[in-house]
Amino acid sequence: MKMNISYFLYVLLFFYGCSSSSVTEQEEVQLPDPKPEEAESSAKDPDDADYWDDAALVWSDEFDGTSLSPDNWVFETGGNGWGNNELQNYQAQGNTEVSDGILKITAKKNEDNTIEGAFTSARINSKKSFKYGRMEIRAKMPEHKGNGIWPALWMLGSNIQTVSWPACGEIDMMEYVSFNPNKTHFSIHSTANNHTNGTEITSGAVDLETIEEEFHNFGILWSSKYIKFYVDEVDNIKFTFRKPTVSTVDSWPFSNNFYFLMNIAVGGNWGGLEGVDTTIFPATMEVDYIRVYQVE
Repeated sequence: MKMNISYFLYVLLFFYGCSSSSVTEQEEVQLPDPKPEEAESSAKDPDDADYWDDAALVWSDEFDGTSLSPDNWVFETGGNGWGNNELQNYQAQGNTEVSDGILKITAKKNEDNTIEGAFTSARINSKKSFKYGRMEIRAKMPEHKGNGIWPALWMLGSNIQTVSWPACGEIDMMEYVSFNPNKTHFSIHSTANNHTNGTEITSGAVDLETIEEEFHNFGILWSSKYIKFYVDEVDNIKFTFRKPTVSTVDSWPFSNNFYFLMNIAVGGNWGGLEGVDTTIFPATMEVDYIRVYQVE
């Protein structure tokens, strides 16, 4: 199939935006596989009703203290639109704060014309990565003042530096666009299913009336069979993506380690779909904690 030049350049830019970063290699964290002779008899079925009851906490950040833990997080910096025509320049200084047990990520309108971009923000990536588990982030979206911001809590495959996006896979635990208040979105992306060709797998807009006023738990139950997205309680499932019956790495890249990302984008192909109101800044997303539970 022929591809026009502008589309080709857009896809290249997207790959560059997702793969260019200051990220170091993630430390893989996963439970050991059972011995071959024990695998069949000891393996638990993720479809069992009580499967997640035995999940134990293996990693967390409660955001105590007065700064981000350098053992847990690294800043991803730069501009260039991040493959989505976004307007912010991500910085390692000036857009995050840790206080009273809360991480605050703030997007700001840029008043300094020596800094690239009309806006500044922060994008942080976890140094550790994980394969399967119950992942939960408790967060509150910025106060709703108008259009133009795009906060996200999400995960990317740790092999992104070698296979690029979307082959690495993406799990969007929570996306919010301020032109559509009181709602959240859950999505997965892969080579077979991604927004560049209109085949992403998504929940669409899910009502959450207090997303800007109150903290909510945004979580996934991720196993070898499915990824289930929930809000607040693990049995409050809002969206499920099951592993295709006939699957390949193109349709199910979710058998590898993934790391966490948290950020606020400004504008962009989706976040800026109805424009950017420059009076809404600064805009702050607050994160209470991030926790990972795994089943032995």
